[in-house]
Amino acid sequence: MAPSKAKTKNLLMVADSEHDANMLYTVGMFVPDPFIYLRLSGREFIVMSDLEIDRARKQAPRCQVLPLSDYYQNLRSKGKTPDFAGVIQLILRENKTSSVFVPNNFPFGLATQLKNLGISVKPELGNFIPEREIKTADEVRKLTAALRMAEIGMAAGIEALKTSKVGKGNRLLHQNSPLTSEKLRSIIDTAVLQAGGFAANTIVAGGRQGCDPHERGYGPLRANELIILDIFPRAQKTGYFGDITRTVVKGRATEAARKLYDTVYAGQKLAFTLMRANTPTATVHEAVLSLFNKQGYKTGKIDGRMQGFFHGTGHGLGLEIHESPRVGATSTGVLKAGQVITVEPGLYYSEIGGVRIEDVALITTGKSKNLTRFEKVLEV
Repeated sequence: MAPSKAKTKNLLMVADSEHDANMLYTVGMFVPDPFIYLRLSGREFIVMSDLEIDRARKQAPRCQVLPLSDYYQNLRSKGKTPDFAGVIQLILRENKTSSVFVPNNFPFGLATQLKNLGISVKPELGNFIPEREIKTADEVRKLTAALRMAEIGMAAGIEALKTSKVGKGNRLLHQNSPLTSEKLRSIIDTAVLQAGGFAANTIVAGGRQGCDPHERGYGPLRANELIILDIFPRAQKTGYFGDITRTVVKGRATEAARKLYDTVYAGQKLAFTLMRANTPTATVHEAVLSLFNKQGYKTGKIDGRMQGFFHGTGHGLGLEIHESPRVGATSTGVLKAGQVITVEPGLYYSEIGGVRIEDVALITTGKSKNLTRFEKVLEV
């Protein structure tokens, strides 16, 4: 089989692999400071400082590891400033090329330096490492492990709600202290940390706060109102993300809240039935939106703010919390076997509150596989 076009292109990245998913995927090791990666004629090179070079030789066996200090010495001997641009120019000359493709987040200043040195720097449109979109069996295992960390956090959060008492004004008390969004978030995040994950920006949003899907939540939590718990930790060991959302009520849900919850749950089940290889992503979202409309839950501006179902049905999950593909109103393309995608419809109305339910699907040629195990219960 002929190599793919992406594999034959000359690629350049300069980034750290703790924050750049393409770099982590390609090299397979965490490096806190920016370094140089090159793929030239199918061969992979990384340029490492003396601090990292021995570790890189062990942990990045696919790559030829080049010592940064040697290239800096070469540049100094020629009376040139030792910097990344000069190192990249030397390596490209050694490999008889002067043209590279770079990701869209490539440093502008460095790109300008390279162009001034006569190097053609071209931004790669679309996914820089397209193979990231299709997960291997090993990646699915890593994603599933991260998802279990999210579920451990969810279990801790639900347990705290279950054991809380109802005080004055329906405010919840946990161990004789007010149970706030901040307190519950700390309980969840601590459980995730102990399970081997990093939890950042966990959402604990009660009542009307839940109508803003990315509101983290603040202040006292109350009985008998909807509370959205959205947990998306990153595994410390691998860098892969898990993602889960549940909506619960401590006490008794109103009839309006119960109907809203049941409708969102029905929308999620519908999405799962449609999510299989070769289905257009927009088709899945449109089907869920249509179901909500038929149930009387319209989407649009009410009293100056968006209400209803105004975000996507899901997104790819991997080394980034939001990655390709997207499943939404403006998404294009079709689902492919091996993609791992969240399924998270939601409905938000200020007079009722917000409901979002999120699981993670592995796309196959048949029925998608739900990687999430955690139960769905409205009242706790």
